Amino acid sequence: MKKNSNLKHFIKNPLVNKSIRVLFLRIAGVLLFFSLTLFLTNKFDPDLVGQYDFSRALLIFLGGVCVFGMNKSIIFYAGYLKAHKAMSYLKHIYKRMVLILLSISALFFILALLVNNEFINTVFEKDVANLVFKSVAALFLYGLTLLNIDVFRAIDKTYTSEFYRNIMRYAPFFIAVLLIYYTGNTQFLVDIFLLNFLFVAIISTIYLVIYFSKIKNDNTHIEITFKHIINRSGPMAISAITYLLMQSVDVILLSKYSSFKMVAFYSVAIKLTTIISLVLASVNTVYAPTFSELFNSKKIEGLRTTIKRSTRLIFMLTSPAILLVFIFSEFILNLFGPEYILAKNSLYVLLIGQTINAFCGSVGVYMNMTNKQNILQKILLVAFGLNLGLNLLLIPKYGILGAAIATTTSTIFWNVLTTIYIYKKDKVKTYLTIK
Repeated sequence: MKKNSNLKHFIKNPLVNKSIRVLFLRIAGVLLFFSLTLFLTNKFDPDLVGQYDFSRALLIFLGGVCVFGMNKSIIFYAGYLKAHKAMSYLKHIYKRMVLILLSISALFFILALLVNNEFINTVFEKDVANLVFKSVAALFLYGLTLLNIDVFRAIDKTYTSEFYRNIMRYAPFFIAVLLIYYTGNTQFLVDIFLLNFLFVAIISTIYLVIYFSKIKNDNTHIEITFKHIINRSGPMAISAITYLLMQSVDVILLSKYSSFKMVAFYSVAIKLTTIISLVLASVNTVYAPTFSELFNSKKIEGLRTTIKRSTRLIFMLTSPAILLVFIFSEFILNLFGPEYILAKNSLYVLLIGQTINAFCGSVGVYMNMTNKQNILQKILLVAFGLNLGLNLLLIPKYGILGAAIATTTSTIFWNVLTTIYIYKKDKVKTYLTIK
């Protein structure tokens, strides 16, 4: 009876309840994303799907550079401003972040214009210069979309944030995919993927402009300069970029050493593991502002209790997804097409990495929200070096299985090392515990 009472109390906790609701929104997004992926893999040529996955991986990486960790630091600033009762100042921080994003994106665009196409094609040993240029041209729109989605979180519009993250990023694109398929214009797949961010960036920005125009200024005087934003976001940017590199370097190197068809097979395995990371991301979405607020308010015991609750929630929701994907891996892969069974062993290896990732809890978010972003940056840089070295060593010999081994090894390395650091430094157990 006591256990049932504890479970009810646990589930009724506002943050736990909110995390579960966010998870449902993310599940809807995953279903939409996988429906889109199933349609692409069954109806489009694998080479074309591989080009789309290459462009997507490049956009994720370069977009992460452009947004410069500001989509992470805006959450910290929100917690800081709440603790000082000065939330109206967030709109000034947002304006400065948009200007920083625009400047970095413009720099990449100028570099893309200057670099010779033959050089790019030689590097990848394929005709990808046009794909690279299109992806670079979309960087500001992609970065603005990422920033806006997390600004929604910062202003306590969590469900709006998740709606944009999980529905608006995929639904218009899916509609456009259906349109080009049934009109026989499948060659425009990459173009409509990139143009979708123009649509999402515009409508999300309009929403925020209207919201901020209604906010009255607080009396509390706080001044956060461009320099402060860069200093705060810089380490988070390096951590985020390094993490994104670990997620995308395998696909990029596969594009060099293998065919676009194999890239498509491996990318499906990567996408399936998002079912596990989905839970972690959902919990982090809700808990990150609370971590920052508790830390800045010096409520350390409350922070320990909150991180423990978040880790248990992650384990409770992750375990069924891990077992489901593992047991029915062949059936699930076959849904994408008979050839995609080749990714089965890679999927098993990637699942191991995601399991450890979930077991360790919200380590990355905890570090960023508690002024340990510099340490996280160093750990992730070492992990990326390990990831890159293993990818270069294993992909030429083992193909997609080598890529999976490299990604999983680096994932386990940084999660375990960060978990140990947090416990030694703060005596906080981010990992799963019984008591």
